[in-house]
Amino acid sequence: MTEQEVMDLLTKTKAIMHGHFLLTSGLHSPAYVEKFNVLQQPKYTEMLCKELASRFAAAKVETVVGPMTGGILLAHEVGKALGTRAIFTERVDGKMAFRRGFSLREGERVLIVEDIVTTGGSVKEVIDVVKKEGAIPVGIGLLVDRSGGKIDFSPIPHEALLHLSVTTYKPEDCPLCHDNVPMTKRGRTGK
Repeated sequence: MTEQEVMDLLTKTKAIMHGHFLLTSGLHSPAYVEKFNVLQQPKYTEMLCKELASRFAAAKVETVVGPMTGGILLAHEVGKALGTRAIFTERVDGKMAFRRGFSLREGERVLIVEDIVTTGGSVKEVIDVVKKEGAIPVGIGLLVDRSGGKIDFSPIPHEALLHLSVTTYKPEDCPLCHDNVPMTKRGRTGK
């Protein structure tokens, strides 16, 4: 899939939204990617994940790991496409961790997948969890990189199906707040 085909799919499914949004990072933005508008469609999720998997086919991935929540779906579908195991991390007392009996072995080759990245904080936490287990992160697959090219996971190679350059603001600097534009509830079009 080309980047334009991914953009068209996200637009068609209303996954790309416009308004005034509070992001998980705490920043404000005039645009939001509601991943579940596309991920609720298994055929589209499969298409996107097969594309992510194809980009890491030569990396000899043994396990795919994604952070809860959207990363679970992506890990499952990418793992299925690569013929590997798929597990996920979740927050325990505010920190990413494996639960539910999940673990990695020393030297295991891991692909980390995530849906939407703005600052990369969650992915960096997953990298730390993977390394703590003694496993080797061999790649990072992203559905959408909305950092405007600022994200860097070096030396781990990463691929995004879609790159967006969306303005974000610290709450105190947000012109939408200054203009009294109400926050758009995520998952709703505001209509």
